[in-house]
Amino acid sequence: MPPIKATHQLTKQHNRDLVLKTIFENDTISRAEIARVTQLTRTTVSDIVAGLILENLVKEVGLGSSIGGKPSILLSLVADSRYLIGVNLAQNKFIGSMVNLRGEIKQSVELPVQGEDGEKAIQLVYQILDQLVKKEWKPIVGIGVGTPGLINTREGIIVSAVNLDWKDLPLALLLQERYRLPVSVMNDSQATAIGEFVYGDHQSDSNLVVVNLMHGIGAGILINGRLFQGDGGGAGEIGHVLVQENGLLCRCGRHGCLETVASSRAVLQDLQNVSNSPEISTLDEVEAKFYDGDPLANEIVLKAGHYLGTSIGSLIGTLNIKKVVLTGDMTRFGPSWLNAVGQSMSQAALGRMVQQTQLELGKLDYRACILGSSAHLLLDGYSLLFLQPEN
Repeated sequence: MPPIKATHQLTKQHNRDLVLKTIFENDTISRAEIARVTQLTRTTVSDIVAGLILENLVKEVGLGSSIGGKPSILLSLVADSRYLIGVNLAQNKFIGSMVNLRGEIKQSVELPVQGEDGEKAIQLVYQILDQLVKKEWKPIVGIGVGTPGLINTREGIIVSAVNLDWKDLPLALLLQERYRLPVSVMNDSQATAIGEFVYGDHQSDSNLVVVNLMHGIGAGILINGRLFQGDGGGAGEIGHVLVQENGLLCRCGRHGCLETVASSRAVLQDLQNVSNSPEISTLDEVEAKFYDGDPLANEIVLKAGHYLGTSIGSLIGTLNIKKVVLTGDMTRFGPSWLNAVGQSMSQAALGRMVQQTQLELGKLDYRACILGSSAHLLLDGYSLLFLQPEN
């Protein structure tokens, strides 16, 4: 009879997660409303809620409105009952944050990246996490990492991260052994997409493409509210799609990738070369010239937008997803850059499909990756919240 017992246990866990998900999705909600939404019996809901209250995951917060009868008791998630660590391994700095169950960042630690790669870059990750786990935020139930590169998310292996000189790095295993916590490692653009999706006011069952524009370029694709990674985990690697024959050499070893003409790194290098001004050393300086009306800066930034729009148009033609969110360094160039992206996008895909596509800027900046990498730990269920971590 073990299979029956297992099935019963799985059903209990499924119902528990269903109730908890419903509470997550509402600021406050009554037991009766949970039963209506989940289609579980009121007795089942009451039993599950009682257990969640004992776990300090849920609390009663007051009375709801009454229409002639006894007012219902409202429930709410205890946001600070558990904590997750989210890590963004961005190009110029690594950032780790302690995040509560409502996606509120409680504390952050960041370290500049000044050419560190290989083992030195791993040590930077350790430094950040060592500091965070010693803080007062307890219990910590998991660590989520968003990193550039091609990632085997299932096994937590960084297959290749060119900037960091990581190849076949079992980062999840290294962190699990050091911190004794569950660990998720995923591509930073995919993590950013989850962050924007979960915390950026999008419908829970909608489709979304989030394009992350930093030193590199990547896209995260969500279909019916689920992250689409493709057969090999690399779906959305648009930064290494050819857009210019015989173009500039890319970090990946090929020539003419989108990253060589539309990323923040490309824009900075292009302005340095065309204007013969090596003293222009930061994107902030490019931004200042752009808004001062410098014609070269204007031409280079809008050209970058043009190439990006062409690639997004191809995505729309392939996926027919009606909402595209742009995040990262390049969004600082504002409406005229966004307009260049939109115009090029319109020329690259069928008119009716583009007309139905909403193009907008992200709301969460670097936090999207941190929140997405931490939220990813809970997307397939809430079992982590019921473990007893060693911290």
